[in-house]
Amino acid sequence: MATRLQINNTLRSSIETTLKPQMIESLKILSFPMLELETILKQEIIQNPLLEEIDPFEEEIFEHETEPETNEQESSSENEINNDNDISDTVSDIQELSDIIREWNEYNGDLVDKSEYANVEDEPVYDNFIAPESTLKLEFLSQFDKFHFQENEYFFIYDLVQMIDNYGFLPKDFLIYQLAGEYQISPQRADFLHQTIMTASPRGITAHNISESLYYQLEPYEQKGLIANIILHDFQDLLYGRYKLIASKYQVSEDEIWEIKERIGLLDPKPGLRINSGKPKYIVPDLIVTQIDNEYEVIINDFYIPKIQLNARYMNIIKESKQDREAVNYVRGKINSAKFIIRSIFMRNKTLEKVMRSIIKHQKNFFYHHSGILEPLNYATIANDIGVNESTISRVVKNKYADSRFGIICLKDFFCSNAAKDKNYDAVSKKSVHQQIQELIDKEDKNRPLSDQDVVDIFKERGISLSRRVITKYREALKIPNSRFRKK
Repeated sequence: MATRLQINNTLRSSIETTLKPQMIESLKILSFPMLELETILKQEIIQNPLLEEIDPFEEEIFEHETEPETNEQESSSENEINNDNDISDTVSDIQELSDIIREWNEYNGDLVDKSEYANVEDEPVYDNFIAPESTLKLEFLSQFDKFHFQENEYFFIYDLVQMIDNYGFLPKDFLIYQLAGEYQISPQRADFLHQTIMTASPRGITAHNISESLYYQLEPYEQKGLIANIILHDFQDLLYGRYKLIASKYQVSEDEIWEIKERIGLLDPKPGLRINSGKPKYIVPDLIVTQIDNEYEVIINDFYIPKIQLNARYMNIIKESKQDREAVNYVRGKINSAKFIIRSIFMRNKTLEKVMRSIIKHQKNFFYHHSGILEPLNYATIANDIGVNESTISRVVKNKYADSRFGIICLKDFFCSNAAKDKNYDAVSKKSVHQQIQELIDKEDKNRPLSDQDVVDIFKERGISLSRRVITKYREALKIPNSRFRKK
């Protein structure tokens, strides 16, 4: 009984060890933009002797000339190999891989057929669109592979790091416990995981603000001293040179405060720049959204994804390996690796397509009425619509772009919060309010420009209630000067 229990525990441990890296890799693939997927698949083709890339110029010749002979060779080889029961499972696995590749190529073939309907006249100039690389961020995340965290905890860490801005800070008012709740992680455990991230190298990543980031860059003994108190409670005074005030508060000399300031000056106020490379790369849209008659068609832009096939000599590879158990295991490992990569990319593309279709459904005003105005929309709405977790939507839309008649649009831009309620108590998005303010200013009489109160009154006539303070805030966000400075 004890032996059986020991075997079961060993088997479970082995499965968990295998699944954890795969789940993390699958998570990364879900969030990768198109060009990074191209790199992943090409690396797999290079490292996997069972796969080869189809040359698009030779694809038709291959289908018509080599397939009959290859099939005959495969049939003969399979019969011979199937007589060996020890590796018959390998043949079954490779048949499954063959089916997956066929489904993959059929799916991509359907996308090519659909793309014929796309409007090529509006093809974007990609030189105008650049975005930063994120490979350093993945290297930062790899530090947590050595910890024995649960799968949901790895996902929580991954999401936190993906949320940071260029300087390494979380968005203002970001609710860590809410994200933790999605992964069924307690607040106490979430705090521990968050602190683990902030003590990784470079320190201070995922802090809420600069004070918290600098605090976690201190040495452990410093976190219990005066310097920690000043960073956490008196940072603004230190920043503006109020040394005398700080010295009086802690009953120390100004020279000591000056020394602390010099020590803080050695810390990094923007640690995120060390994992967010500034090197530019061209944006390639992951999706093409084209209107056919009165409906929109969503097409995965797989132009950069190589077409693949089984190496015609794969049966010989298996035959040569059947007397060598280690070689058989190697072949089966390559089969599983290929299945995992192809399935993960396939599921990523299908999920991305579903998300885009759901966005179009919930942003009808933007797409069908060409208003340029987005309705309030959050991740939860799309997640409920397509039946996935809210965090999945966050990963899918991050760094993804859609090419449409309205230009190249970041998928995250389709999500916006509420600014107010109209007279029917329907939510009005901030982007809608921003656009309406911009239109009012553009059309105003420059001899009598609209004041913020005038804009408030106009919105009130339209059935939207907003305070003057909110209008002022939005006007400043649009970098529109006060009416006094707009007057000619």
